[in-house]
Amino acid sequence: MEIGKSINGNYEKSLDNWAEQEMLANEFISVLSRLFYNKSIELVLYRNQLIDRSASLVLYWHSYVENIINTPLKIENSLKIAKSILHSSVPPSKIDIGRLNREWTQEFKNYVDPDDFVKHKLKELIRQKPAFNEPTDVVLYGFGRIGRLLARELIIQGNGKQLRVRAIVTRGNDDTEIVKRASLLRHDSVHGPFRGVAIEHLDDKHIFINGHNVLMLAANNPEEIDYTKYGIKDALLIDNTGIWRDRAGLSRHLDSNGISKVLLTAPGKGDIPNIVFGVNDSKVKWDKENIFSAASCTTNAAVPILSILETNLGIINGHLETVHSYTNDQNLLDNYHKKTRRGRSAPLNMVITETGAAKAAVKAIPSLAGKLTGNAIRVPTPNVSLVVMTLNVKKETTVEEVNEMMRKASLSGDLVAQVRYSTSNDAVSTDFVSEPATAVFDSPATQVSADKKSIVVYVWYDNEFGYSLQVLRVAKKMAGKKRPTYY
Repeated sequence: MEIGKSINGNYEKSLDNWAEQEMLANEFISVLSRLFYNKSIELVLYRNQLIDRSASLVLYWHSYVENIINTPLKIENSLKIAKSILHSSVPPSKIDIGRLNREWTQEFKNYVDPDDFVKHKLKELIRQKPAFNEPTDVVLYGFGRIGRLLARELIIQGNGKQLRVRAIVTRGNDDTEIVKRASLLRHDSVHGPFRGVAIEHLDDKHIFINGHNVLMLAANNPEEIDYTKYGIKDALLIDNTGIWRDRAGLSRHLDSNGISKVLLTAPGKGDIPNIVFGVNDSKVKWDKENIFSAASCTTNAAVPILSILETNLGIINGHLETVHSYTNDQNLLDNYHKKTRRGRSAPLNMVITETGAAKAAVKAIPSLAGKLTGNAIRVPTPNVSLVVMTLNVKKETTVEEVNEMMRKASLSGDLVAQVRYSTSNDAVSTDFVSEPATAVFDSPATQVSADKKSIVVYVWYDNEFGYSLQVLRVAKKMAGKKRPTYY
């Protein structure tokens, strides 16, 4: 009986403690919402988005990150720091509350209170003037898998303060098509329902999306539309069709009144700069060019990891094998296809096909020229892919050393938004659906040869969502709408 009382007592205490934690998390959500909507300050937790997330998910991310950084992250500390940021003079910015929480836990004795801590840690941000005054108009040309995810994130992530989606262009915009497009935006079999309101207004050919009146336009060719007729000017157009990939084709968008810059969501051909954000964006003269490519989903997953390994170990040569989910480019059932094997049924087969990721990696990391080969296998899953890298390196290394360099890269430096470090022994592809990181490094899978000069690493990536966030990072940089960060 005494044992039973003890168990029941602990059970009730545990429930009470969790309820208290959830109340703190809900208060934290209220503060971060005020920061976001009133001051355009976005808080993230080691790259994980916190806007429009539940209290239990906020608590989960605190718990998950503890496992990576080996430091307690208490929700009450996140709340204290967020309140101090709210009452400070920090300008519009993007701030990692997880990093601040860790630093407060380790250094709080050095400060009078959280306000003093925030003033010291964010002093460089506080000194900066707002990076921009007005948002940039965005036109989405094409509304397929990537186009719809970009629309969702432009609406939710930016709140109209950085990039403001004004129009979506498809081949038709009659009532039936607009209704279908709106439905596809609201419902997604992979990523779930849209977190908000998307209502079609057929009389004026708009879709009302969380307060944004987004115009639905129709065109078969880029130069057919005069965007200025709709009050759209100096806009950034994101081409999601992949139909035009060279400078001559993409320049046709610039012949449309109202468009000043073009971003391609596919590998660009010829002299078009292919950007893997976090790796080669700092080397680009953004004000000298008006057409850019965000490369491919696989390139954005592989290149950050390759960059870390090249810097730390030096790559002699290697092979990238991509295990890629099937795409709309393939056939549901066997049928004609211009690609040799892609005509065979996507849900029923593993299909060997080519990938340009190895060649594309060289554009971002020139030192890898002539060192990499690549191939791909399309598999019967709808989303999340895996790139397996088999590399010969110049320096001897160990599994522990390779994993540690990836763990560190995921916590600080230029690649914290791109690289996530996973310690899960039972991770599978569906665990990474809607994963915001571009590359999830699977640390338990790392292998190193007996001579310590050959390594095999496994990198997961959401080939839709993770890539879409990289596209938006490039878009913000092109538009001059990147907020200062504290990561």
